[in-house]
Amino acid sequence: MVKKIRNYNNFNISSNHKNSIILIGNFDGVHIGHQKLFKLAKKYKKKFKSKIGVVTFEPIPKMYFNKKLKNFRISNLSQKKFLIQKLGVDFVITKKFDKNFSKIKYFSFIKNILYKKMTPKFIFVSNNFRFGNKREGNVKKLIQYEKKFGYKIIKPRPLISKNKIVSSSLIRKLLPKGNLSYANKLLGRKWSIESVVQKGRQMGKKIGFPTCNLDIKNYIIPRLGVYAVKVHRKNTNKILKGIANLGYRPTFNQKKILLEVHIFNFSGNLYNKVLTIDFISFIRNEKKFKNINQLRKQISSDLARAKKKLN
Repeated sequence: MVKKIRNYNNFNISSNHKNSIILIGNFDGVHIGHQKLFKLAKKYKKKFKSKIGVVTFEPIPKMYFNKKLKNFRISNLSQKKFLIQKLGVDFVITKKFDKNFSKIKYFSFIKNILYKKMTPKFIFVSNNFRFGNKREGNVKKLIQYEKKFGYKIIKPRPLISKNKIVSSSLIRKLLPKGNLSYANKLLGRKWSIESVVQKGRQMGKKIGFPTCNLDIKNYIIPRLGVYAVKVHRKNTNKILKGIANLGYRPTFNQKKILLEVHIFNFSGNLYNKVLTIDFISFIRNEKKFKNINQLRKQISSDLARAKKKLN
């Protein structure tokens, strides 16, 4: 059972959460590099009998500063919070990243937010952490004020895989290239999308393969094509198996990327329900078919391949 944690939308935390171990970052994807960080924080928790808190930002600052940056995220906010919750933290601060917050001077962030509002014992950050107006704050400046404000900066070594630092940026490069298996390895789980089922044109139903239509929203777009997937319905423990097509549906001349999921041996209404789709294995590239019969034949072949991957 996952431990319940306290969620804050600002830095006004309760007194029993002050003097804690604080981890600051975007934690997009909560990959194995992040997980290593949390594991180390738990050792500090045991040694110093402190609580663990996470400070993260919404939206991701890079997306706030670049409004044209779409399809960037590895995980959405609810997924991120759930994954962090499983790693043994006591509280999470999700700070809205807006114009006012972006204008705070780096020293003001250290003195008035970290020191006065949180008074942390330890602060875990990556070496490339930047904060404050014009990104003037960095790890060196945090270290500079350690003694003055009574905290200690912990800067763990990054996790290395295949001579590269494990990072959200690396995973964002792997998925569009079609390297799903390596991306999943770096995530320590299957990459997934959480979205609400929308009503579509029901073309899948007409050709004998009804699908759930899901908007990919701001998620990173992986290689377009057909995938073997597992499907989780929110607030249920049942795991369903299926096949998904991610793309423009060229046979039907569509212009918007959509995720269509056909669930094996399922009947029922899932409209407006929240589903999480785990991407298990890539089956084939998306392609245009001459007619519906050709498409139907290909889908039958895809289903057989997907079922083998999911067994």
